[in-house]
Amino acid sequence: MAVTIQWFPGHMAKAIRQFEENLSLVDVVFEVIDARIPLTSQNPEIRRISADRPHLYIMTKRDLADPQLTNAWLQYFAEHNQPAIAIDAKTKFGINNVISVISPILRDKLQREQDKGMKKRPIRAISVGVPNVGKSTVLNRLVNRRAAQVGNRPGVTKGQQWLKSTDKLELLDTPGILWPKFSSQEVADKLALTGAIKESVYASDDIALFGLKQIRQLHPEGLKDRYHLTDDDLDLSDVDLLLQITKKVGMRDDYERGSNRIIQDFRAGKIGRFTLDDPETVSDDDQANN
Repeated sequence: MAVTIQWFPGHMAKAIRQFEENLSLVDVVFEVIDARIPLTSQNPEIRRISADRPHLYIMTKRDLADPQLTNAWLQYFAEHNQPAIAIDAKTKFGINNVISVISPILRDKLQREQDKGMKKRPIRAISVGVPNVGKSTVLNRLVNRRAAQVGNRPGVTKGQQWLKSTDKLELLDTPGILWPKFSSQEVADKLALTGAIKESVYASDDIALFGLKQIRQLHPEGLKDRYHLTDDDLDLSDVDLLLQITKKVGMRDDYERGSNRIIQDFRAGKIGRFTLDDPETVSDDDQANN
């Protein structure tokens, strides 16, 4: 089946080139990923380009993700010798762990520089991630000021900028980057549902139906509570359930508005906390070709 969502405009191609050019300036890559889709939001282009650089996964939006699966993903990364932390950038939960996690990784390199007589310097990091993953919010928390532009939509960060966190850390910000070709429709749907892809390139009812299917499996009670549904409603097909929810929220038969309501409710955590990627089902092919 062909993937119906593709999104790779010119500014993303430019961002990838800039990332590749600036990699030699940094010690470590901070890849910001969405705790609701910790595998799907990993950019294979970032892994390919930065294969020889230390890598820290920063899982954002942990307040919207299933807490048990967030812990399972942290364990998964630890078992694969991949440094990772989970944070809630809005409340600063976990943000202070960044330095403590990366310092041991780079200790030997920085010590070798000092042994050669080089001046002690901050760790230099480059921050990358898919659009709307919360990357700029993370950076603002790290530098304790609104130094990076933020917004709840893809594509807010247009250029690159260096930010100074403390005397121990300097950060290079980059725009959100998607990759040229998604490996499956499921990858595209997950990225769209969580907000990494602009609304103009997908059909809202397709993504709402995908979301309903996921929520039915993971947390049907959340649907019942949010939209005042009955058990009989949950026995409806996905399409009929979408129409029923549209009516329940007072939109009559305007299923497009109903679809957008479901998508926004999912993103805001109003239906519940969800993680759509499960570490127990990750294969080697998934890890290489998400």
